[in-house]
Amino acid sequence: MWQKNRLLKILYIIGIVAFLIGAVDPLEGSVVILAGIACISISTFLIKDRHWKIFLLSLLMIVPGVFFLFYFSSLGGFGGTSSLSWWWGLLVLPYPVGWLLTVILLLIRAFKKKEKTSSNDISSQS
Repeated sequence: MWQKNRLLKILYIIGIVAFLIGAVDPLEGSVVILAGIACISISTFLIKDRHWKIFLLSLLMIVPGVFFLFYFSSLGGFGGTSSLSWWWGLLVLPYPVGWLLTVILLLIRAFKKKEKTSSNDISSQS
């Protein structure tokens, strides 16, 4: 049992690393970001973490956003001299919203865990 949890935690860490590496270049790294959030979502679901639904929501937002990002890129983009107006860019909007939601949740989880370990250290010293 502990071996399964250990593997899922490794998958979670791999997902975070992939998510951060993809964030260096959000356009070219969008596939890496997508793979990272998929790993995070799967691992949190299987661990039965309390935030798994939010990670799944982020995944479900990022997938169509990345799809339309590549689709519009294959058509030559939108706005400017392109035949597509700027309004088509709204279909790409779920990608940055899902990305931002994931970043906020990962930061909250990092600081909550840090506070939890700090309070345990203080109580054990008393």
